[in-house]
Amino acid sequence: MTHAMLKGSNVPLEVTTVRAVLRWTPGQGVPDVDASALLLGPDGRVRSDEDFVFYNQPRHPSGKVWRLGKKRLAEGLTDTIQTDLAGVESSVGQILVVASADGVTFDRVRDLRILLYDATATEGDPLAYFDIKPETGQETALICGELYRRGEGWKFRALGEGYSDGLKGLATDFGISVDESETMDDHAQTPEVSQPLPPEEPTTTVPPQPAYGYPQ
Repeated sequence: MTHAMLKGSNVPLEVTTVRAVLRWTPGQGVPDVDASALLLGPDGRVRSDEDFVFYNQPRHPSGKVWRLGKKRLAEGLTDTIQTDLAGVESSVGQILVVASADGVTFDRVRDLRILLYDATATEGDPLAYFDIKPETGQETALICGELYRRGEGWKFRALGEGYSDGLKGLATDFGISVDESETMDDHAQTPEVSQPLPPEEPTTTVPPQPAYGYPQ
C-alpha cells in the first residue's frame, strides 16, 4: 500500500533500510536540486558537523546514512538519501531529509516530490510519497520530511518547511558550523551516477490512502 501523504501527516516504517528519493521535472530555467540529510540528537541539533550528509560529505562516518546521488529517469531527475534505520546510532532521534536548489527559489522547481522505498526490495511501489509545495515560493531550501524514532521503531513525517537563506541557513539553524569561505549553495554540478534506483511510481495513479496524524 502506498500512502499519499499530506503536510504534517506521518506513517510508520516497517522496513530496516529506507531510500528517500527526491524527484522533480527538469526544464529550461529549472534549477538543480540537491538532497541532504541532518542527523539530530536528543536536543534536536546535530552532535557534530559530521552529522551533515550532503554533496561535499556524501556519507556519514557511521556508514548508516549516505547520498546515492543523481539519476535521470523518464519521470524526471532524482537525488537520493539512503538510511539503514536498523543501524542508526541510538543517540540519533531524527533524520531530516532536505532539498536545496543552488540558491535559486523553489517557485522555479516543478513537481517536487519525495518518495520512500524499501531499499532492500528490488521492485515494488513506494511506501509513501509527498508532493512538496513551497509556502511562499521564495524558499531556497526545504525540509521535505523527517525520519524519527517512535518507541522501538521509526516513522516518517511529511513537513515541507522552507528556508529563504538556503542550505547554509538551514544547516546552521540545526548546529552546523559553516565556514564563511564555503559556498554551500553554489557548488559544482554533481555528475550522474550509475547506481540503480528502485522503480518509480507505476503509470497508473495510486489511489490516495489515509496517512496517520501527528504523533502523540
